[in-house]
Amino acid sequence: MATTSTQSKSASKRRRPAAARSAPGGANGTAPVRAPVKLDGETRTRFYRQMYLIRRFEEKAAEMYAHGKIGGFLHLYIGEEAVAVGAINALEERDHIVTHYRDHGYPLVRGTEPKRIMAELFGRETGTSLGRGGSMHICDVKRNFWGGYAIVGGHIPPATGLAWASKYLKQDRVVLCIFGDGATNEGEFHEAANLASVWKLPIIFLIENNLYGMGTAIPYVSAVTEMYKKACAYDIPAEQVDGMDPLAVYGTVKHALDHCRAGKGPYLLEALTFRYRGHSMADPEQYREKQEVEEWRPRDPIPTFREDLIAAKVATEAALKAIESEVEQCVNEAVEFAEASAEPELSTLFDHLYAPSSIEQFGGRIPEAEGYAEIYAVPDANPGGGNNPSGTRG
Repeated sequence: MATTSTQSKSASKRRRPAAARSAPGGANGTAPVRAPVKLDGETRTRFYRQMYLIRRFEEKAAEMYAHGKIGGFLHLYIGEEAVAVGAINALEERDHIVTHYRDHGYPLVRGTEPKRIMAELFGRETGTSLGRGGSMHICDVKRNFWGGYAIVGGHIPPATGLAWASKYLKQDRVVLCIFGDGATNEGEFHEAANLASVWKLPIIFLIENNLYGMGTAIPYVSAVTEMYKKACAYDIPAEQVDGMDPLAVYGTVKHALDHCRAGKGPYLLEALTFRYRGHSMADPEQYREKQEVEEWRPRDPIPTFREDLIAAKVATEAALKAIESEVEQCVNEAVEFAEASAEPELSTLFDHLYAPSSIEQFGGRIPEAEGYAEIYAVPDANPGGGNNPSGTRG
């Protein structure tokens, strides 16, 4: 038994290598020389509020999940807030955003009401997707936020398609496609990157490298451990950026946007970041040591940015406490709104499966409703003999 225990401990250490981090580099392996970003105090203070809002929203969501108010999976963005805040603030309103399933933070920065996002997590009809998407499928069409996708790498080709449409229709829109380091091992990434380069499409591939693809450290699954270097295979300019610094992310994304808007094709960025919680709420985190998490605590973007604002006399302690208090109230109101909202009616079970034009092709009927309406006791799944299907609501 002693031998087995020793072997087990040895194997455990091999499964959890120490996280290696070098200074952010560019396509030639060195950090690009770029002037520091200079933003006014109001903008920097807004950045802090947005990061703090994401953090408190996520912590509250975790609490609600523990109380059974939120079902399914819940992937938290705690630790990576600077990436969303820096990147999305660099965009213009007309630009598109397509992302993965760790997606609560992006719409908060984009301007989606926190109460609608929380309601979606609760599965309520007042949610961003009418309670049908849940945590991994937040979407806000009015703000060109095309949502979280649950399949790793599955959203990269559609995002590339949006970039192709922008170029073909001369819309001058850039697509920000966000995904994790693990997605770079998927075929969809390589196919999309290749065609984006061939067609010179206006898309930024933003990789959030938090060291782990679910519970697997990068060295075990990728021959190339610095994600930005994978872009050279498709002749795409690329660089790393400190993903714990919202100003660094903002400046780097601005540079990438200028490149794309100039018609020079895609750009790839690797944001070096870290998540302080597990892959999801169901993750026991047995693949990494607690010491590794603690080593990253001093780089937490929220307290460090807070200290910078005070040191630079951009904001006072009292002003930041007032912001934090306002955010607390905002998050609490979001929970109250979600709890008070109704769940979708069972009679709407087959709504929103198809676009109205598709329903017309089916002769005004909803295929799924044919065999399951009786099972689920859904009344009038195809009322009026198919002339007024419930799915026509959108």
